[in-house]
Amino acid sequence: MQCGKIISVRGSVVDVNFDNNLPPIYTLLRSGKNKQVSIEVLSQLDDHTVRGIALNPTQGLARGMVVETDGKELTVPVGKNILGRMFDVFGNTIDHLDPLPEGERRNIHQSPPPLSKRAVKSEIFETGIKAIDVLVPLERGGKAGLFGGAGVGKTVLLTEMIHNMVGKNKGVSMFCGIGERSREGNELYNAMKDADLLKDMVMLFGQMNEPPGARFRVGHAALTMAEYFRDDEHRDVLLLIDNIFRFIQAGMEVSGLMGQMPSRLGYQPTMGTELSELEERIAYTDAGSITSIQAVYVPADDLTDPAAVHTFSHLSASIALSRKKASEGLYPSIDLLQSNSKMATPGIIGQKHYDLAQKIRATLAQYEELKDIISMLGMEQLSVQDRNVVNRARRIERFLTQPFFATEQFSGIKGKQVSLKDALDGCERILADEFKDYPESAFYMIGSIDEIKKKEVKKDEKSPVKKEAENEK
Repeated sequence: MQCGKIISVRGSVVDVNFDNNLPPIYTLLRSGKNKQVSIEVLSQLDDHTVRGIALNPTQGLARGMVVETDGKELTVPVGKNILGRMFDVFGNTIDHLDPLPEGERRNIHQSPPPLSKRAVKSEIFETGIKAIDVLVPLERGGKAGLFGGAGVGKTVLLTEMIHNMVGKNKGVSMFCGIGERSREGNELYNAMKDADLLKDMVMLFGQMNEPPGARFRVGHAALTMAEYFRDDEHRDVLLLIDNIFRFIQAGMEVSGLMGQMPSRLGYQPTMGTELSELEERIAYTDAGSITSIQAVYVPADDLTDPAAVHTFSHLSASIALSRKKASEGLYPSIDLLQSNSKMATPGIIGQKHYDLAQKIRATLAQYEELKDIISMLGMEQLSVQDRNVVNRARRIERFLTQPFFATEQFSGIKGKQVSLKDALDGCERILADEFKDYPESAFYMIGSIDEIKKKEVKKDEKSPVKKEAENEK
């Protein structure tokens, strides 16, 4: 055990003096009355001084206080006994259940898997959500981003994916909340408990009320737990991060506190490397895969913001959520023309699926171009051909909405999971004008296309005019 002395405290930044044997970077120091304040070393200022960031509130710290360290880094528990539990960045349980039994703990700072161990095959990862499976297929062992401003449905879409994945794939789900609301974490925990999905899930939170140091390290802690299931148990892991922008933001706060000169728009100069250190650990190896779906908050809906641009470069699929779609009530509010996936090639998804996806995109793009004419002159001024394109596009848009299990209690509509085969079949039949006599509203919030006929039958049953006519007969 080594001892040092605090020589300055500025917010979360603490400078500590050691007489000899300076602790290396990432070493965990402890201070305070009951050694309750943990400090992670981030730089060595000179032969006797290190500067660290506190991972919990620094209340009660003062100059001259003793700091202890055993030379170890921050560790979190790994193993089967962490399933179904909720943790903070230190690996302490925060779900008010019995404490975790003593077991293996691992450092949160690990190297990414070497290229020689990475798998080279590309596989599709089905989500059961029509709009994503048809137009923006996700990659097993890849990284998908949900881009959007505040309140467009990123967290709801993540929650829905957890529901679909845990039930269907016998893998492990790992939820990592970085700098988001405590209320959302609480709701998610209770929702998963009610759906009996907790047994294959681990949750880790560093909420927005916690210091930047804790928010900055919670992603690494989650990855360490996920890597155990991939490398030691050879299981597929679904890692959900909500929200990766808050990780960058925490890095920006830490960087500012450490006195580094900011770069563009106030972001830290080391943003690229910090994000890479986290993202490169998410990989598909010979042992198993970690598939990651990340919510990315876009400041002021500006996709050219450096945080969004840096995140784009790591993703195999980017799903853009649009406020305009959300305001029209089209959920999930995915902007299908802005979203893309590197998996959408004939070699991976097959020629038939690829051709259909391109046809859908072309139809939606034509509709987008015609919107200005429609708003100025009305539908009547369009040619018959253009009118057909608009009708098809509007039906496709509504068919690609979907009732979610995550929103059952709010919408009152039972959630539905749709297989890729049914989703493709529905889109193909709409483009072939098979349902041109059905009203647009019949396509809204249904699962597979065959439900449209059931919906119509139910409407007919309730129609008082038809009942009256039958009575007269």
